[in-house]
Order: sequence, then C-alpha cells, then structure tokens
Amino acid sequence: MKKILFVASECVPFASSGGLGDVIGSLPGALKKEYGDKADIRVMLPLYAQVGESFRVRMRQLCHFDVPLAWRRQYCGVLSLEKDGITYYFLDNEYYFKRQSLYGSFDDGERYAFFCRAVLESLQRIDFMPDVLHAHDWQSALTVVYLKYKYGLVPEYSGVKTVFTIHNIQYQGIYDMAILGDVFDIPNSDAEVLEYDGCINLMKGAIVCADKVSTVSPTYAKEILSPQFSHGLHYVLEQHKGKLCGILNGIDTAYYDPSSDPELYAHYSARSLKGKRADKEELQKLLGLPAKSDTPLLAVISRLVDHKGIDLIALAADDIIRKDVQLVVLGTGDSYYEQFFRGLAEKYPRNVAVRLAFDKSLAKKIYAGADIFLMPSRSEPCGLAQMIASRYGAVPVVRETGGLYDSIRDIGCPDGGNGYTFAPYSVWELYQSVMRALEGYSHSETWKSLVKTVMKWDFSWKKSAKQYIKQIYNFK
Repeated sequence: MKKILFVASECVPFASSGGLGDVIGSLPGALKKEYGDKADIRVMLPLYAQVGESFRVRMRQLCHFDVPLAWRRQYCGVLSLEKDGITYYFLDNEYYFKRQSLYGSFDDGERYAFFCRAVLESLQRIDFMPDVLHAHDWQSALTVVYLKYKYGLVPEYSGVKTVFTIHNIQYQGIYDMAILGDVFDIPNSDAEVLEYDGCINLMKGAIVCADKVSTVSPTYAKEILSPQFSHGLHYVLEQHKGKLCGILNGIDTAYYDPSSDPELYAHYSARSLKGKRADKEELQKLLGLPAKSDTPLLAVISRLVDHKGIDLIALAADDIIRKDVQLVVLGTGDSYYEQFFRGLAEKYPRNVAVRLAFDKSLAKKIYAGADIFLMPSRSEPCGLAQMIASRYGAVPVVRETGGLYDSIRDIGCPDGGNGYTFAPYSVWELYQSVMRALEGYSHSETWKSLVKTVMKWDFSWKKSAKQYIKQIYNFK
C-alpha cells in the first residue's frame, strides 16, 4: 500500500486563504478515489484558531511532545480527524498558531520552521511513516530540507521520498542569513542548501532537496524556467529541471455545483439554465444594480493587484461600461485599486457594484449570476477562478498565460473552445476580447449553447489525479 502524507499550511474546509487551501482540500480525496484501497493518504496542518468548533469536537488527541528548534523546546500536540476517507492531523501550538490571520506575522519564518520540524517529529509518534512526503509552497519547504539534513541517517526516515509543489513562485520564504541557525536550526556548514542571492530562500532549499518538484500547470512549469516568471529562481530550476513537471489543478466539482449549491438563490445545470437567470436578477438586487436580466453582467473576483491584470481592467473599464454592461468586482488588494473601483462605482452607480472583501458565499452568487468572467492575469500559476466560473456558466475572458492557457481555449479554435483568450498583455487586447464576448452574448441561442459547453468542460480532479499517480508518486 502506498502511504502519502500531504504537508501544507492551509486546507479547505478547516482554514484557508486561497487556491492552496482549495487544492489541499480536494486533491487528497481525488487521489484516494483513484488509488482505492491501494493507498493510505493523510494530511498534516497547523491547528489555527480559525479551525471551527464543529471540527474540533470531532478531533482525537493522539500525543504531545516538545519540538527541538535551535535553542527552543516548544510544545506540540497532535490531534486527528477522519473526513471523507482521509485522515487529517492538526499540530497544536497556541503561541504560533492562535493568531488573527494565517500569515503576515513578524515571525512567520519561525512559525513555519516549528511546523516543519513538528511534522517530522510527529511521524515516529503517530505510527505513520509515509512512502512519500508531499510538501506545498514555502511554508512547508523545510520538511524536505530537514528530512534530508537532520533525519536522513535515521533508519525509520531513510525510505521517505519527497515531492515539493510550487503553487506560486513569487512567495519563496526569503530571510536574512543572520538567522540561519537561530531560527531555522541550520548550521553554517550546511548554509549552502538554503542560501540564494545572499539570503535564506526556503523554496530554493526544497527544490534542491526534493526528489521531485511539481507546479500547478504544464505551461507554468515551462514559464518559471525564464527570468520573466521565476522571481529569480530560474537558475536553480534550470539545474533541477529534470525532476520538474507541471500538472493542472482541478476543482471540487461536488462543492462547486450550481445544481445543488446551497449558496444560490436558484439551481440550474447545463441541461436547464432557467435558474441562472433568477440567480442573476437576485444578485443584481443584492448589489443594488437594476435587475435587468438581458444586460450583460461581467464579473471580477480577484486579489486587486497588478499581476492579476487589474491594471488592464482599470484602464479598459470606462470604455467597457459605456457598452451598457454591468460590472461586479469582489476582492481586496492594493489601496490604489480599491480606491479606483470605489470611484468607478460612484461614477456608474447603475452599472458598477464593488465589494472590497473576501467573501466565499458572495463569490458563489457572483459566479452564478455573471455572464462573463474577466481574468486577464499577467501571470497565473494555475488559477481556479476561471474553472469555477466555467462550472457556473460565466464564460471566461482570459489572457494566455500559465494555467489559463492550459484550461481555457478560444472559441475560435478549429475544434471549439470554452472562452475568449488573448496573448499580448495590453488593454487593447483585453478590450477586443470583451467586445467579442459581448457580440457573442447578443446572439442568445448561440450564447446559451456556449454556456452549456463551458459548464460541461471537465475541470474535475480525475485526470490530474491520474497524472500525479503516474508522474509524481511512481517512485521505484
């Protein structure tokens, strides 16, 4: 039996801030379906304050111990929970994890160094030594490094293979070399494994030490070998590209299902779109827009930052809105863009609604009510929003980069497509693509057919799970 341990800093539905949490909340289950009884798949997470009481009351206390980290000896409790055939372990330390938010504390480096060391210390105490330890993003990177440099000669750990997945290479875990020993418990004699460009770089260490490295889409795996996308790590990745591959993320199609989603006003499916019209009208009322079901409704659900293409949307907004459309924006980000969209809503109160928040319930209502979904990212490792939008029948308009290129094909393709795409990063290209989408919307029967095609596009984890089994976990 193959034993696989996922190590990550977040996971739906326990505690999540974005796409990483969605992946960790759905990929293990998809793998379990494909493996069946041939695999034992488990997940290890921090026990954040955000983990709800409904989960806590079902947890079982397994053990507790002190975690050695440089001169520190910190308490760690291990609790477990069974959910949908997957065992979840939660590592408890209130000093590190009872915080208002998951990330952004001054001591994040120390917090996740503790977490990574605690993961490895716990394995010999919970009677589960994995065949594969699969770490995700910089917060979990040190599990790969510690396994090689601190536990490599311990017999029980010697057979553990490691996989490191890069969800977003922009965030690498970069710190001053002065705290190498004091915080990360790495002696100067081993400094080379983490040192990059004069700094500690936790992601670099994991790339070097892992047996295999993956990213969340095939195109992104190619892109990060170039300086334009690598945020400085292309030299390291080029050296280790033989163990690098990209597998496109999927989404939980049971959670994102407009035929049964409890957050929606009305249910619908690719067979019958009647409920989508009702969802659109109710969304318009909720956001204070005129309830006009025939008016094209465009949506943006995103962090409001440059690399998400928000600069293009801002520059094109006036010209698009003058085409008698409605625009809904949900997200938070740079203060400049937050102020810009507030001003846009004041300028066009009957056409623009803006909610500066992270609101999953409202996001689902927007996906369901929208006709067109804008995602013109400058870079996009994978992107889940375009998949979710498709699932709810909001036709994507995307730029051809990363996972957007791998998941959305232009309707002008010879064998058909599932959205509108453009390649050059320019306002004009975005505007032209939106105009093509609006022209398509004006032909109601053709548009309905496109919406049904988009909704039936397979973004489940089934295909990707098979690729993980074949390309990632097939250690001999």
